[in-house]
Amino acid sequence: MEQLGPWLPDDAALPQVGLAVSGGGDSLCLAWLARHWRKNLLAFVVDHGLRAESAEEARLTVQRLTAMGVSARLLTLTTLTKGPGIAERARQARYAVLAQACREAGCLDLLLGHQADDQVETIRMRQESGSGPDGLGGMGWVTALPDVRLVRPLLSVSRQALRNTLRQAGLAWVDDPSNQDTRAERVRVRHSLQAQDTRHTLWQTGVKAGAARMQRDAERAALLARQVTVRPEGWACLGLDLPEPEILSALIRCVGGLIYPPSPAAVARLHAAEQEATLAGVQLVRGPAGWFLVREAAAMAGPVQAETGARWDNRFELWLPPAVSGEGLRIGPAGLGLERKDRGGWTARLCVTLPALWRGDRRVAVPHLGWWAEEGLKQARFLFQPPVPVTGSGVYGWSETRGEQHHT
Repeated sequence: MEQLGPWLPDDAALPQVGLAVSGGGDSLCLAWLARHWRKNLLAFVVDHGLRAESAEEARLTVQRLTAMGVSARLLTLTTLTKGPGIAERARQARYAVLAQACREAGCLDLLLGHQADDQVETIRMRQESGSGPDGLGGMGWVTALPDVRLVRPLLSVSRQALRNTLRQAGLAWVDDPSNQDTRAERVRVRHSLQAQDTRHTLWQTGVKAGAARMQRDAERAALLARQVTVRPEGWACLGLDLPEPEILSALIRCVGGLIYPPSPAAVARLHAAEQEATLAGVQLVRGPAGWFLVREAAAMAGPVQAETGARWDNRFELWLPPAVSGEGLRIGPAGLGLERKDRGGWTARLCVTLPALWRGDRRVAVPHLGWWAEEGLKQARFLFQPPVPVTGSGVYGWSETRGEQHHT
């Protein structure tokens, strides 16, 4: 855990370290191990609401955590429905509610129970999908998100070792039947990876790819620091020359608020053409100062209720002064109609994509431009907070020796 730090002191007066606990063997063992590491912990148990038994299993998991001395909160999802893409939809909903819970509780770190078998399966799935070299690094031991650091301390420990640990401790866990459903890609891959030699080869692939990924991330970060500016308005100023396709792809993902990067082939065509174009909800435009990436106005999200903490377009988070009520206020794009003197020297083409506050059909604030129609909104702020950073700051495959522990 020291190598995965830094960590706040284990002090009840400081924010707790969060745990994501499903109740299964991996995450419950994570909680049991973490309890031996420190006292100041807070577990979050997510009930996806997709099975009749899930509510009772979640309550039982909270009881088990409490019995082992770990504080726990139950988070219930109510918007998921069965159907195509349920695994991915459930994952996104789970991470969203966990991030929100961490924000509310002040947790800076969230421990996840992914283990060595999960890592090997992930690498194989990415191989089969034609993932690039970054993807073959698998899951990061540490992944920095805007609000919280995700830490996966069990990536060198097998699924079997974790369950053996729970049995030795006399602890029971919940087995989710969906983990045996061969309609899911991960389950099919799991059944296909029975040979230990194959698993070890995949593990070593991930270790090497992860080390290479961290080296590339460092090089990209240095290049970006010299040549590119990512603005708080949600734009990227690229300069006179377009960056290489891999960096251009990462910037498009950032400006568009995307979870995944656009098609590498499409980015390569965009880079080669060196013409204004639109890709993945982002426009490449040219101005007097060079190239810009800006959100495509037609692709932006619709209006949402304005309140502190509200996210809009998966990119901006709102902060309102405590004295200001969000009642009647909405967040939406600034749109057209701002006078030249109010645009701070930026073109209308860029300003149309800024987040703004609206009351009815009347625009009342564009904080990035320092423009307010209501005095009480002068302290309102939007923080540009895309879901994925431009350059990776994660830790991948950081120790060859840890890879060997997969066999023990």
